[in-house]
Amino acid sequence: MIIKVLGSGCANCQKLEQVAKQVVADLVLDAQVVKVTDMGEIMGYGVMSTPALVVDEQLRLAGRVPTYGEVVTILTRDQ
Repeated sequence: MIIKVLGSGCANCQKLEQVAKQVVADLVLDAQVVKVTDMGEIMGYGVMSTPALVVDEQLRLAGRVPTYGEVVTILTRDQ
């Protein structure tokens, strides 16, 4: 699983990256968390507001920092 955190590096983007990494570690998921800061690539996902979370090339959330539980749900719903 490839998890992309889209954002410019703002505090909210950093928080989403931390939460995603924590969920991956806690659930021992076979996943890689990648930070994407290139605005062209971010806009390629149709994202107008960051932070955003992309899982296996599917946009799952944009414009806010989800809770830990929401990230668990996003990352485990297709497994």
